[in-house]
Amino acid sequence: MTGKSAFTEQEWDLLREAPANAGLLVVTADGGGTFRETYALAKAYADARKEHGASEFLDELVAAGPKRGPRAHSNEELHDKALGELRDAADLLRAKATPEDLESYRKFVLALAERVAEAHKEGGQAVSEREQAVLGEIEGSLSG
Repeated sequence: MTGKSAFTEQEWDLLREAPANAGLLVVTADGGGTFRETYALAKAYADARKEHGASEFLDELVAAGPKRGPRAHSNEELHDKALGELRDAADLLRAKATPEDLESYRKFVLALAERVAEAHKEGGQAVSEREQAVLGEIEGSLSG
């Protein structure tokens, strides 16, 4: 098990911030549903806390919650920042964590992003084409 102590404060902040920014990336993919999608993002953290014990690393990370809100001036900047953070977080976990912890992190981020995408129908679709494209980019960033 990899714990918080394996990371510097800056690295831990990155690991905490990247999942929430992935969710916000999905929120900004299409124009509607901001309230429902933001609620789904928060609920994903609450539900992950209830699944305590599946991964000690993830338990510790989810209990800490996101570090802070996004610091981007546009949707494009958020897009680039969030995908870069996800790549950096995955690389960091590959270097310092167990493969199981990397996989639990990846699954958490993807489940969170999918939950946000499904929280509001755009154009009559459960997940819009734009959201689906963003989900693919998120998965690609985590896969390295």
